[in-house]
Parts: sequence; structure tokens; C-alpha cells
Amino acid sequence: MKKAALIFCAFLLSACLAQPATAPTLKATTSSPYVIKQADNPYAPQTGDTGWKRGEVILTSTNLSERSDLTPIQNEFHTLGSMPNTCSKLRIVINPPNDTFQIFIEIYSVTAPKLKCNNVFQQFDATILLGVYSAGRYTIWVNDSYVGDFVSI
Repeated sequence: MKKAALIFCAFLLSACLAQPATAPTLKATTSSPYVIKQADNPYAPQTGDTGWKRGEVILTSTNLSERSDLTPIQNEFHTLGSMPNTCSKLRIVINPPNDTFQIFIEIYSVTAPKLKCNNVFQQFDATILLGVYSAGRYTIWVNDSYVGDFVSI
């Protein structure tokens, strides 16, 4: 008898409890990556480059490092290489990230078309801050070759 009364009371109390609502459906809200703050690029293409001859570069070394001394923390791209002649100017294009969190960097040289130059390789050593990016894991590609990756929080 006590068991039946206890079960009956439990049944009555459970009826007073709030019924669970249907579980809300969660929608994935991953957004496309974007640049929050673009750093200055002294090697960006110039308006005067129109009509100049585009040339290849030979990359000797490329690396990516984290600059924890900056606020917010940023990543720095460093490259060493050579250009085809002494009149060449270095150009580095840092493209915005695509939907798969890849950042493609193009490195090339430009030369004025009618300039007579010695065909002697000109060495370069370039360092550029990449800027601040939205949260995600980014991979860096230079002239279609993988360099490294970083995580932005």
C-alpha cells in the first residue's frame, strides 16, 4: 500500500514538472574569414607599375613568425631571394583570405620596359606584418607553395 501511494505521489508530482520543449535546431554560423586590420605593405603594387614588365623572382627562404610583442599579436612574413636584374623592383601582394582560410601571397618583380639593366641578380630581404584576422586557422601560400599556418583568436 505504501508503495502504491508513493508511486501515485511521484506520478502526480511529475505531471506538475515543465514539459521539455522541442530542442532548438542549431544552425552553423561559420562566417567567411576576413581581415580586421591590414598592415602596411611597402612592397604593394604601385599605380606607376602599369606597362612595366613583370618578372619572376627566385625565393631562397620564406618563413612565418608570431610577434607576441605586438598588441594584438600579429604574424610576420619574412622572405629572402633574388630578382633577375639590378633595375627590378620587388612587389608583394597579400590577398585577403578565401572561404577555406587560405591566404595567397604573390611575390614578383617589375622593371621599366625601356630601361637598360645589367643582368645580375639583385638580392632582396623583405619582412611584412600580415595584419589582424578574424578567428580561425589560416594557411599561408607563397607563389602557390605552402609556407605555414597560424591561428587567430
